[in-house]
Amino acid sequence: MTSTTVKSTVLLAGLAVLAGCIPSPRDLETTPVKVQTPKGVVTCQLYRQDRVDWDRAIDFPATKMSVPEADAYCQQEGQRRLGR
Repeated sequence: MTSTTVKSTVLLAGLAVLAGCIPSPRDLETTPVKVQTPKGVVTCQLYRQDRVDWDRAIDFPATKMSVPEADAYCQQEGQRRLGR
C-alpha cells in the first residue's frame, strides 16, 4: 500500500468512528412543552438539560409572532429550566 492509501484509510476509519459518537439532536429531544406567552401558546422542543442552543418552537400562533420570536420564547423556557 502506498502512503497516501494508508493515510486515506486511517482518515476514513477515524471519521466513521467519530460519526458514530456524535449524537443527533433527535437523540437528545425531550417531551415537547407548551409555554403560555402574551401572544398565545408556543409548543417548544427542548433538547438538552444543560444548554439551550438547539431549543426551538415547533408550533406557535404564526399570525401573531415570527419564528425567531417563538424560538426566543423556547430558549427562555430552556434557560428557566436550567435555573431549577
